[in-house]
Amino acid sequence: RPGPFRAGELALVEVPRKHNTTLKLLCRLAAEAVLTSPGGVLPHRDIIGQLPGQVLRTLGGTQLLLRRPSLEEYVLLMPRGPTIAYPKDINAMLMMTDIHPGDTVLETGSGSGAMSLFLSRAVGPKGHVLSYEIRDDHHNLAKKNYRHWCSAWKIGHMDEWPDNVEFILKDISTAAEDMKSVTLDAVVLDMLNPQCALPVVHPSLKQGGVCAVYLANITQVIDLLDRIRSWKLPFLCERIIEVTHRSWSSMPYIARPAYWQEAHSAFLTKLRKFRPLL
Repeated sequence: RPGPFRAGELALVEVPRKHNTTLKLLCRLAAEAVLTSPGGVLPHRDIIGQLPGQVLRTLGGTQLLLRRPSLEEYVLLMPRGPTIAYPKDINAMLMMTDIHPGDTVLETGSGSGAMSLFLSRAVGPKGHVLSYEIRDDHHNLAKKNYRHWCSAWKIGHMDEWPDNVEFILKDISTAAEDMKSVTLDAVVLDMLNPQCALPVVHPSLKQGGVCAVYLANITQVIDLLDRIRSWKLPFLCERIIEVTHRSWSSMPYIARPAYWQEAHSAFLTKLRKFRPLL
């Protein structure tokens, strides 16, 4: 990775807590700013110029570990309005859709921009992501979080993050005309009623293309499959998986479940477009 921290980029600070846990704080470095944490304050000027991985002391004497945030850590700590798709679920959807650099992907439900960022990295500089959002506040927040990450990346890594996401404030169910001029390699649906989007997006999805649907419970999965069947849409349900994540805490030479942290699960449905026999 490039060299020391620079003003304007993001820094991740790990503050030690009780029971061998850590508190992660995200800050954008500015020469005149001060980091305030439960362990004390640390002027940003003491961070700027340091290499990631350094341990610095606050004015109160607490040791803080500083490093550059990963994309996973950024989406978990960035400002959010709606609940985000968690990185574990996003990675599962990326594997389902088998997205390659240069692909064109449709996302419905920009939310806070978490999925948009991971899709942006997956399709690369030559790819394109269309992100539809019906709510104005979510649309603006997703754009803000995306630009925040891109600008910080450019400062910290001395190259540009791909500018390949087009945020569109529109209900996907009313975008049939827009879809006529688009050819999609994959579709990712993260919305309350994904069945409403399928009739609109399936004409633009390549033959054999994959649609990954993010749902909160199995009842929604059943409703989705019933709607596909009753509308006779050309989709084949290949796979339904439940992705569960439970954190573990580590103490010296000991690993045990972090029981005080609730496990999070989600249902992912993989639909593949097929050509029905005539």
